Amino acid sequence: MEDFDELVSSLTPREDNEAIKSYQNTTAVACPACEKPFDDMVVCKETFTSLNLDFEMDLCTTIHDDSVVLFTHK
Repeated sequence: MEDFDELVSSLTPREDNEAIKSYQNTTAVACPACEKPFDDMVVCKETFTSLNLDFEMDLCTTIHDDSVVLFTHK
């Protein structure tokens, strides 16, 4: 993803641990995959990462610097 740093600068950081780094989309930035506003962006740092989701949501994905990046749509 070419404009990853620009995208991150438009988001609000929420969580950063060994497995993931997450951001909230508080400015209605468009998802790079589907071009609709997304709710959160999650960068998976580990090769294997589990996400415990509280509710069903649509996900879009991409790869950046060999890391999976998820875009959630509630």
